[in-house]
Amino acid sequence: MITFKKIKYKNFLSTGNSWTEIDFQEHNTNLIIGTNGAGKSSMLDALTFVLFNKPFRKINKPQLINTTNERECLVEIEFTVNSRDYLVRRGIKPNVFDIEVNGNPLHKEADDRANQRILEENILKVNYKSFTQIVILGSSTFVPFMQLTTANRREVIEDLLDIRIFSAMNNLIKDKIRVMKEQSKSLDLKKENVKDKIEMQENFINELEERGNANINANNKKITTLDKEVVAYMKENSSLEESIFGYIKEQESVTGAGDKLVKLNNLRGKLSQKVSTITKEHKFFTENTECPTCGQNIEEEFRLNRISDAQNTAKELKDGYEELEKTIKFEQERERQFNSLSKEITKLNNDISKNNTRISGCQRQIRDLESEVQRITEQVANRNTEHEKLAEFKVILQNTIDSLSEKRTEMLNYDFAYSLLKDDGVKTKIIKKYLPFINQQVNRYLQMMDFYINFNLDGEFNETVKSPIHEDFSYSSFSEGEKMRIDLALLFTWREVARVKNSVNTNLLIMDEVFDSSLDGFGTEEFLKIIRYVIKGANIFVISHKSDLHDKFDNVIKFDKIKGFSRRV
Repeated sequence: MITFKKIKYKNFLSTGNSWTEIDFQEHNTNLIIGTNGAGKSSMLDALTFVLFNKPFRKINKPQLINTTNERECLVEIEFTVNSRDYLVRRGIKPNVFDIEVNGNPLHKEADDRANQRILEENILKVNYKSFTQIVILGSSTFVPFMQLTTANRREVIEDLLDIRIFSAMNNLIKDKIRVMKEQSKSLDLKKENVKDKIEMQENFINELEERGNANINANNKKITTLDKEVVAYMKENSSLEESIFGYIKEQESVTGAGDKLVKLNNLRGKLSQKVSTITKEHKFFTENTECPTCGQNIEEEFRLNRISDAQNTAKELKDGYEELEKTIKFEQERERQFNSLSKEITKLNNDISKNNTRISGCQRQIRDLESEVQRITEQVANRNTEHEKLAEFKVILQNTIDSLSEKRTEMLNYDFAYSLLKDDGVKTKIIKKYLPFINQQVNRYLQMMDFYINFNLDGEFNETVKSPIHEDFSYSSFSEGEKMRIDLALLFTWREVARVKNSVNTNLLIMDEVFDSSLDGFGTEEFLKIIRYVIKGANIFVISHKSDLHDKFDNVIKFDKIKGFSRRV
């Protein structure tokens, strides 16, 4: 059992440089009150921060430090587990994470994440998710059990039933199986590799003894053939290069056609423009005897001269244009010839490149064949040692087969253990054993809160809810007040399961704003009776805005904002 003794914090959120201390054991029922922003919920954030390095509410870690002092944010908590006294200290600016047991510092790992795992797995034996489900019923960012995913629901219940060890064991076995499969795969590959080596060695010995020289002769013939192919490709390349040279010489006669065409086309454009201008001028003076703009008569002699000049100029331009067109066609033909020759040259260069690739391939084959001839020649001369190598390979093969057989036998045993430890194995049997008790307790607490429904969790942690009025409900079908009663019933049930199993049993129970909205329809007195007399052995803290509950609790803790700092008053 985890017995929380006290917590204290300073420079945490709105708390100033003076310690705020809360004794968890002094009273059974405690009411925490205060106005909004007075700091009454800071204890929740301090509690989860010091234990799990994350606040209860959605607050970024750098925002936890008081914005006025901006340093020495520190939280300390004292608790007892199995007669051992622990003190955990965590702070920001500077960063602090210390664990003491019976007044002595616990050995720290280099990585704070490793120390956090020690705190959660070895000391508390509970993670943040399960802790909040058992110890805290909150508002705002709190996610009740019924709103968790199936995987997270399972995780909480496994923590309560103290069967997470099966998951850890299962993960270890899964890793073992994975390693063994990899090892078996490697051994299989090794076995096949050795078998291939044996086969090759046997063939090699036969080849040495029976066909060694024949292979050498055959390879030499291949080398001769390849040499001839190389010579033929080189000869073909020489011919191709001569053709390319001839095309290049031919290209010289048609070089520059493209540039000339650009200039000629520009000239054609200018001539076309000039023809258009002369045509317009000829049309104007032919059709007009007076100026269309000012209305004055155009002198007849002037008009006729302009018409005659336009006609003469138009004839000259026409003759020039026809000559230009001939020149353009000539240069276009030259350009076509140039492009055609370029394509031929490119094709021939590609053919040469292909031949060079073939030559390289032949030369590579020749080198390989020559190496093979050399190797066979040397091994024919030393064939007596090859039988010894064959015997060594056979020994390696038998040893590999024996190791593989042992691995497969071992893996069968691990597979059997894995099948027992996976979710639908031993864990499911244990969970199914406790499900009737869980459902019974939930419904018991619901009836205590005058909520007469039949609530049932199945093996997949999905709920079935029935009432005298309606056959089937789901959690989401209920009002917020009804959901709160279900959440409370589950919280009380988890604590009861933890008490029975002594897994994550604790004296601390904190409820944040349960009286403020969602339980308006349920009597305060009845609820207090439940938490006082049914939830046994607990130190209960209720955070509320209501100020008319003082006489219902053994102790009242009030927070107020004084000069900008949250203070316990």
